[in-house]
Amino acid sequence: MNGLDVIFGYGVAGRAIAERLVAAGRPVRIAQRSRPALLPAGAEFFPCDVLDRAAVMEAAAGAARIVIATGFAYDTKVWAECWPRAMAHFLAAAEASAAATLFFDNMYMYGPQDAPIRETTPFAPWGGKPAVRREISEMWQAASSQGRVCMSALRVSDFYGPGVTNSHLGELLFGRLAAGKAAQFAVPLDHPHDVAYLPDVARAAQTLLDAPEDAWGEVWHMPCAETRTLREITTIAAAAMGRPPRIQTVPALLQPVLRLAMPMLREVYDVRFLFDRPYHIDATKFTAHFWSDVTPIEAGVTETARHFQRAAGSQARAA
Repeated sequence: MNGLDVIFGYGVAGRAIAERLVAAGRPVRIAQRSRPALLPAGAEFFPCDVLDRAAVMEAAAGAARIVIATGFAYDTKVWAECWPRAMAHFLAAAEASAAATLFFDNMYMYGPQDAPIRETTPFAPWGGKPAVRREISEMWQAASSQGRVCMSALRVSDFYGPGVTNSHLGELLFGRLAAGKAAQFAVPLDHPHDVAYLPDVARAAQTLLDAPEDAWGEVWHMPCAETRTLREITTIAAAAMGRPPRIQTVPALLQPVLRLAMPMLREVYDVRFLFDRPYHIDATKFTAHFWSDVTPIEAGVTETARHFQRAAGSQARAA
């Protein structure tokens, strides 16, 4: 695929996508406020504050394709202030550059659903962070339907993988088990919950970036491996580390009080529907058009567990 790929944001998702594109021999520009400590060999860095329209326009200049993988602090007020502004800048840059643009998105805008979530599932009238995701989704979809931009979204359920720390399936699960501690959860453990493996997500992003013209302007759901509960995932991870599957939970009766003192518990409350019922993602549209051979859950969880265990061992030796 010819031309420059510009990736806004270099968190775990942006990094995984960048590494995959660079490995394929493609020119890649990383745009965010601060230079990452490590960039893939050959990748270009461009300092950019996505809340600065001129900076976004400059970073996107010359792009053949754009990936929006930006993240903001997990705070409803920050999201409400920053996301619509940033999306307006991304849309302006996509329109000016005529670059095909892929938005790395989540599933919050659907709100609570009791059936498998499809791309056609209506958005739920739900407040907080889901309302922000609904607003910015409507922004890009309107620009796309008007022909102003060539843009698609890859919507991804909770994801996990080597290097993923800030997640229900991150440090509090894999990191704590690797350190010989109990995994910690503040959400129900025993509802089936679809999760995605980060290397698969990066592959799906590349697939959509390289998709034919008639695949653009669409929402695509990331396919997940066979559904498991958080308890089952923890058991697989612990077994891979040779440890007992120890788990600590925050009792539901204590959570209203703890939310007063713990900001993160307050911030996950408006997305409680992700875990208070079975959560299934229908990605039939993607698998029918592209591929379906995602990493089996046992293989992905085992590789992630061993990554965290190696990292814990390195930290112990360094200390």
